[in-house]
Amino acid sequence: MNAQSAFQHETKRLEDVLGQINKQLGKIGPRYTGDDFTEQMLDLQTEQRRERLEVSKKEPYFGRLDFQEDAEDAAKPLYIGKAGVAHENSNDLLVVDWRAPVASLFYAFSGGESPVAYESPDGTVEGLVHLKRNLMVRDSALERLVDSYTRGQEEEAVTDEFLLYRLGESKDNKLRDIVSTIQQEQDKIIRTEKNKAVFIQGVAGSGKTTVALHRLAFLLYQYADRIRAERMVIFAPNRMFLDYISGVLPELGVGDILQTTYSDWALETLQNTVRMDDSADALEYWFEHPRTRQEMEQSSGRQKGSIRFKEAIDAKLREMEAALLPTEPFEPLPRMKLVPGKIAEWLATDEVGEPIMRRRERIISRLKRWLESEWKARGLTDKKLKSQATSKLNAYGKKIPSYTAASLYAAIMDDEAVGDLLPAKVRTETKKRVKKGLAAAEDLAPLVYIQLRLFGRDQPAYDHVVIDEAQDYSPFQLESLRLCQRQPSMTVLGDLQQGIHGYAGIHSWLELSSLFALEDSGYFELDRSYRSTTEIIEFANQVLRGMGDGVKPAVPVFRSGEPVDVTHVAETERLTRIAQTVQAWQQGGSYKTIAVLGRTAQSCEAIGDQLQASGITASIVRNKQEAYGGGITVVPVYLAKGLEFDAVIIADSDADSYSPDDAKLLYVGCTRALHKLELFHSGEVTTLIQASS
Repeated sequence: MNAQSAFQHETKRLEDVLGQINKQLGKIGPRYTGDDFTEQMLDLQTEQRRERLEVSKKEPYFGRLDFQEDAEDAAKPLYIGKAGVAHENSNDLLVVDWRAPVASLFYAFSGGESPVAYESPDGTVEGLVHLKRNLMVRDSALERLVDSYTRGQEEEAVTDEFLLYRLGESKDNKLRDIVSTIQQEQDKIIRTEKNKAVFIQGVAGSGKTTVALHRLAFLLYQYADRIRAERMVIFAPNRMFLDYISGVLPELGVGDILQTTYSDWALETLQNTVRMDDSADALEYWFEHPRTRQEMEQSSGRQKGSIRFKEAIDAKLREMEAALLPTEPFEPLPRMKLVPGKIAEWLATDEVGEPIMRRRERIISRLKRWLESEWKARGLTDKKLKSQATSKLNAYGKKIPSYTAASLYAAIMDDEAVGDLLPAKVRTETKKRVKKGLAAAEDLAPLVYIQLRLFGRDQPAYDHVVIDEAQDYSPFQLESLRLCQRQPSMTVLGDLQQGIHGYAGIHSWLELSSLFALEDSGYFELDRSYRSTTEIIEFANQVLRGMGDGVKPAVPVFRSGEPVDVTHVAETERLTRIAQTVQAWQQGGSYKTIAVLGRTAQSCEAIGDQLQASGITASIVRNKQEAYGGGITVVPVYLAKGLEFDAVIIADSDADSYSPDDAKLLYVGCTRALHKLELFHSGEVTTLIQASS
């Protein structure tokens, strides 16, 4: 079948499938509004079916795989889509859900005449692939068809044609799903079993965030009877990034998953008993005034986030628990005595794994019940005596210490073991801050950990946790989240080469993965970058030369573009040249999203003023901003991580803006660009790119 006939055939088939979808949608009646529980559940199922059909109506499928099982005489065409669609009058599937076991063949198969296999609920299924076809359907119309494999024909180098076509498209202000272009190495991660802490080291543009989001959708499909969306959580670096990724899960038909930042989650877990101390903003301290790598390494954030600090807190908790009970007996009335040994026996027979303050509450409750039992057993009725006994019970209860997370954390600052980790000045400042009901970002993990050890959680355990940009997390943060699960089920992703928050984050994945038993964890590397052109990736790799993090450099998908420009301009002309460049790119019409990355927030304000004076509408991204609007954006480079733009200008690539210690920061800036990258400098260009240019 030639290309024209194939296109006509697929167009006809698409029309038939859309007809079936519309017919099924037309038969779904209005929502049930009554009080009958059974009818409500049936209505919920019907509504979920309607939503799946609505998603399928826009883009029923994106791929076709003709697969012949060993037991069959001929190949059967399987159409792969975001949601499965069954034929109205039979069990035949018009569209196979991309998460179904057989659909894994579409992602795993890369050509060749050899038999292939996939794992089904009934065991291994083997067979032959006869055709692999990519289909682009938009707004219910077939736009493009690419055959990457046809059995019996000589294979041509077209395997990546569809992928390159999709990568070459312009971006808007939201991250999109990659379900039609998931690569083999990405699919392997997505389909990893649930009960593991999966660590993903992925270079810039490797799709690790979208892989993690697709993994959530897969887990909900694969383990539908064991996990629930409302018991999943996604941790993102900031609220703006949450807004940026907000469209992916709805596109995949997934809702009700909590999406938050660690800070917001921690404050809620602490029941808002503390507030963030704005005067201790780490971003302003570390990025607005350049700091050395050594300063970052020795920071209080690194120390407070360490397992050594957690162990010091554990020792204090053990000490506190050992001294929990009074040493004197409880004697509410003469000749009515309860010895400490009996109370200690109650504590020992209580559930040892229960939070400490809950055990305290139970001891006091048992004291109250003991007093009531003794009162009845002795036939006492004197109200005055009972009042005296109750007063003594309350007084004795106060001898059993009660703590809040903040009060215990403040007390820990005076502990000798903590003195070995933190300078006296840091401990004093921390103590003062916490006593005022304030917390710096570095205090949140210890506070949450203490809160969970003291009181536990009122919410159910998380079925699955996703942590994005995890290279900026401390081991203590991960440990605090681990306490919120019955068994490990996490997707932890990031890029050590983008670890710009060295004052708090990690330098090796072992710092995090060592918290889990070997059999409970998995490690994957994604070193292929799908975001930027070859020229941009090779330039960015040179910026990181000699970093020695043990991470493989990014391997670009072969998508050639314009060379990277490094341009010297006079300081008096720099802002004007930036505005002129943005204007030229805007008028060219090739780029929907353009970013100017400044080194500091102050420099971004000046750039924004110049663009406005030049008649260019641009938005300035500021710290703690909650939304990214697309278009033309001015953003400090340290806030750009996770975002991507069609074209990027690095506004100030001078040596005094980017020292050798800022290699990762500049790398982040360069790898935000998909198609075009230009760097301006007024003084001597940074040594990080002298060899690159």
